[in-house]
Amino acid sequence: MSLDPVSSARLQNVMPWLALQVSQMADILALDSPPIKLVVSAGLRTWSEQNALYAQGRTTPGKVVTNAQGGYSWHNFGVAVDCAPEVIAGAIDWNAAHPQWQRMEAVGVSLGLTSGANWVRLVDAPHFQYTGRFAEAVPDDEARQILANEGMEAFWMEVSP
Repeated sequence: MSLDPVSSARLQNVMPWLALQVSQMADILALDSPPIKLVVSAGLRTWSEQNALYAQGRTTPGKVVTNAQGGYSWHNFGVAVDCAPEVIAGAIDWNAAHPQWQRMEAVGVSLGLTSGANWVRLVDAPHFQYTGRFAEAVPDDEARQILANEGMEAFWMEVSP
């Protein structure tokens, strides 16, 4: 596997099919010339963690990084991850125009994932998700109800390909 231990650990809490696709993306990128090392910077988030991110740039210092409150992000359902190419050993160049970002996005999409780099309202280049039969935009009431009543694994069964 081409992922570092921290990235691998972050994939342990997301939908297994998504984790497999992200691992495959890392393996493909590692074969590029020059190799691209993929880093998973975020996976599953609690609703309170999501609310703290939503507050950033609104009621707490920092820049706005999400339009989603808790329960309205696919991260809260374990079907989204944030990834980045490690451009310099141990560091990420967050410039999404870098060619390595373009390659990462293309590989993720080729594996059936939705890339936040293609969004219009708030471009989210590090974001990849798989929502199956649910709309890509935000989790709806049905998704939240399945999660609340039946749990995470039941929800994953609803979206698994």
